[in-house]
Amino acid sequence: MTGWVDDAIFWQLYPLGFVGAEIRPDRPVPADQRPTHRLPRIVDWLDYAVELGASGLLLGPIFAAQTHGYDTVDHFRIDPRLGDDADFDELVGQCRRRGLRVVLDGVFNHVGRGHPAFAEVLARGAGAPHADWFVADGSGADRGFATFEGHQGLVTLDHSSPAVAKLVTEVMTYWLARGADGWRLDAAYAVPARFWRGVIGAVRADFPDAYLFGEMIHGDYAGYVAESGLDSVTQYELWKAIWSSINDANLFELAWAVQRHAEFLESFVPQTFVGNHDVTRLASRLAEPAHLAHTVVVLATLGGTPSIYAGDEQSFRGVKYERVGGDDEVRPAFPDSPAELSPLGEPNFRLHQELLGLRRRHRWLHRARPEILHTANEQLVYRSGDPAASSTELVVALNIAAAPAAVPVPAGLRLIAGSGEIRGGPGTELTLPENGWAVLAPA
Repeated sequence: MTGWVDDAIFWQLYPLGFVGAEIRPDRPVPADQRPTHRLPRIVDWLDYAVELGASGLLLGPIFAAQTHGYDTVDHFRIDPRLGDDADFDELVGQCRRRGLRVVLDGVFNHVGRGHPAFAEVLARGAGAPHADWFVADGSGADRGFATFEGHQGLVTLDHSSPAVAKLVTEVMTYWLARGADGWRLDAAYAVPARFWRGVIGAVRADFPDAYLFGEMIHGDYAGYVAESGLDSVTQYELWKAIWSSINDANLFELAWAVQRHAEFLESFVPQTFVGNHDVTRLASRLAEPAHLAHTVVVLATLGGTPSIYAGDEQSFRGVKYERVGGDDEVRPAFPDSPAELSPLGEPNFRLHQELLGLRRRHRWLHRARPEILHTANEQLVYRSGDPAASSTELVVALNIAAAPAAVPVPAGLRLIAGSGEIRGGPGTELTLPENGWAVLAPA
C-alpha cells in the first residue's frame, strides 16, 4: 500500500446531492448540455474538512451520467450538472493547497443505458464496434443484455473482454494524471477479482502511489484483496456490528466483529466507516443519541483507513428506503458554507475533532491490532496495539448502559480522552459514567 494512506482520514461526500444538482431530471442529461458550475461550492467547504481533521476527500460520482451518477454515459467528461474540466482542476488544486488528497468513485461494473456504446450495440447488434463491451445473457429479457442487480438502467460490462479492461485502465490513468490520488471501485463485489489484477498492474506501472479499494458488502474480504491486487475493501461487517450491537445492547456482537477485523488486518488494512452515501445515517439508526459518540470512538481507535460521511459529524438524520428516490434523505444538499450549519450539530463536530485529532497523534492506529480484554452486554474493553512496537497501545472502554459501570483495565494507564475514574489495587478498575467511554494510554 502507498505510504500516504497511513495518515489518511477521508471526508466523503456525494457531489451531485451536496451541491444541489437535480438527481432525477425529467429526461436524461443530454450529451451536449452546457455545464452548470457547481463544483466550486465544494471548494468553499475544504477548510471545514481540514478543521474536522480530514486529510482527503472521498468523492462520489462526478462523471457524465443520466441520473444519480452511477449510470455513467461518459467516463472522460465531468457531469455538466457539476461543471467541467476546469472546475475539476480547480478543485484538485485547492485541495492540494490544503494538503488534501482526492479519491474518485469509479463505476466500472456497469454503465448507464444511455451510454453511446450501448446505444450503438442496440442499433447495430453484434456487428457494432463495441459489441464486446456488454454481456449477452441469452434470456431475451431487456433485449438480451445483462443488467446490474435488476436495475434496467444499468447495463453490465463484460469483464472478460480485453476492450473493457482497456477502457477501465484508460479512465483510471486519465484522471490520476489530472491529479486524483486514488479510486473507490463501485460494486467491486460484482466484478471478478482477476479483472482487477490485470487493470491494477497497468495502472500501478504509471501511478504506484495510487490508493485503490473496492466496495465489498459481503464475501471473502481477504481473499478478494489477495486475488485482485487491490489495496483494500470496504469493511461492512464492522459497520453493521457497530450500530447493531449498540441498539441491541449486545456488545458481544461487536467484540466478535473486532476479532474478525483483527484477522483482516493481518493481510490488509480495511477501509472503515460508520456511515456512507448508501446507508441510513447513524443519527436516525441509533435508538439512543448518546451512543453516537461510541461509534466515533470505535472508528477512531481501530486499525483501518477511516472515512466520515459528510453530515454525520453534524448529526444529520436521514433514512435509506428501498424505492426510487430512496437515497434522497441520506444525500441532501448542503448550505453554501459551513457558517449556515445549525448550531445543534456543534457538539458532535467537536467530538469528531477530538477523536480524529487523537488518531492523527497516534498514526500507528492505521495498522493497529485490536485485542478484546472484557466483554459484557453493555460494556466492552479492547486494546489497540502498534504491531511494530508491542509497548505502544491504547485501551478503549465503552459503556452503553444508562447507569455507571465498572470494568477491568490493565494497570499503569491514564485517561487521555472521554471520562472515567481509574482505581488501582489488586485489580485495576475503571468506572465509566452512564453512556460513557474512555481512551487510556500508558502513564
